[in-house]
Amino acid sequence: MTSQRRPRAEVEGLLSGASFYILTSLADGEKHGYALTKDIEGFAGVRIAPGTLYEALARLEGRGLIEAVPSQDRRRPYRLSGAGASALDATLREQERLVAESRARLRRSWSVA
Repeated sequence: MTSQRRPRAEVEGLLSGASFYILTSLADGEKHGYALTKDIEGFAGVRIAPGTLYEALARLEGRGLIEAVPSQDRRRPYRLSGAGASALDATLREQERLVAESRARLRRSWSVA
């Protein structure tokens, strides 16, 4: 397999950590902070601390990947934007490529099925 160097800007644009979990959670509908933390705990088994969550939300909103939704109470729900859906899809494609490469290497070197 040939080595394929990815442009730095493209690699830096991929999602990781809290940002990845938040966009994944919002992919099936809008949620406020507490609902996000509970959903992420449910599907990923990861607990995101409130400070980390709200810092990531601010960063994602600043990048145009999520949008705040008007609310009648003090909760501030968010939804995935079109750019956020594209970023999540690009990240998933890259992860799938890396998983395939990792599996192929394990099979070759360790006889893992």
